[in-house]
Amino acid sequence: MTYREALDWLFARRRQGERGTGRVREVLRRLGHPEDAFPAVHVLGTNGKGSVVAYLEAAFRAAGLPFGAYTSPHLLDFRERIRTHLGLIPEERVVAFAAWAMGEAWPEPPGFFDLATALAFLHFRERGVALAAVEAGVGGEKDATNAISRVALTVLTHVGEDHLEALGGSLEAVARDKAGAFRPGVPVVTGARGVGLEVAARLARERGAPLYLLDPEDPLFALPAPPGLRGAFQEENARLAAAALRLLGFPEGVIAQGLREARNPGRLERFLLGRVEVYLDGAHNPPAAQALAREFAGYHLVFGAFPRKDVAGMLAHLLPKAASVRFAQAGQGALGRELGEPFFPDPWEALLDAAGKALEDGLPVLATGSLYLVGALRGRLAPFIPGLPPGSSPQDR
Repeated sequence: MTYREALDWLFARRRQGERGTGRVREVLRRLGHPEDAFPAVHVLGTNGKGSVVAYLEAAFRAAGLPFGAYTSPHLLDFRERIRTHLGLIPEERVVAFAAWAMGEAWPEPPGFFDLATALAFLHFRERGVALAAVEAGVGGEKDATNAISRVALTVLTHVGEDHLEALGGSLEAVARDKAGAFRPGVPVVTGARGVGLEVAARLARERGAPLYLLDPEDPLFALPAPPGLRGAFQEENARLAAAALRLLGFPEGVIAQGLREARNPGRLERFLLGRVEVYLDGAHNPPAAQALAREFAGYHLVFGAFPRKDVAGMLAHLLPKAASVRFAQAGQGALGRELGEPFFPDPWEALLDAAGKALEDGLPVLATGSLYLVGALRGRLAPFIPGLPPGSSPQDR
């Protein structure tokens, strides 16, 4: 089996039946319970999860820890999802796991995310990981990542209206599912507000989980260094990560280095295409789109999204600052011409068309709406990454 064949098989595993951890737990049982081999920080929330993991991962590296990091989705290669102190998971490990899983008889066939999560935990055990940062996929209590057995600390970034259909149809239901992953007695660091905070606080009390609410005036959430990730909205993610690291006992120097050195591709990532600034960002719900739009005075927009996303809600925040807009197909199964006109089946053609317009007025191009759109463009733009000061924002220039 080749690596490409292994990925084709994994990606074809669509989840069946109700959401829950039963299928992934069966995979883990057959692998000898690798989830028992390491403690983890479980990162939940609507937006900001990947950025929090990036800060934690950089701090783990700065501390010299054998660490693991599990995030989703990937941009260019499946292996980006599963990282350790030794780098990305090797192709041959993915192939061996897929061959094993393919040969097993499953009473309830595991889905793609069940298998990817189990593979991550298996790889972490094999690499001798001392601490992992694990990003939840959708929700919390019924997410495959909640099969972690040793949660050292939980981070709940915030709760917003994304995946409503999958998580119960209301903001309160979304909050219940995410906070349902809180463990008895395990500290929770959160930036939740409103209904999300009410639900999180109630569940934390019921489970005896100490709750630390984001407060910039609280020394626990102090920033010992500027965040390495660009955008004003990153301050909150950095403060949550700093608090988590302090509660885990990391020294201030390590926390500062982790904040400075964090990298998270596809999140307000800047490229220079000729004389045109291009920004890629994976914002895929209204709160993320709102925070992203605040970073710019204006732009030429390239937008693509998938069904079941709140396209109207995202565009309500993005269009007011758009000097022009182009819609593009973000990937297989993504929305097409129903997004609007002008529509480009090839995102690269949309980007080049927008860049031509940007040459006339000096505004940047912003491509957003889906991390899959970002992934489709990032591979073509990779040679065009210029150096920028850490944490700098489009409005800084």
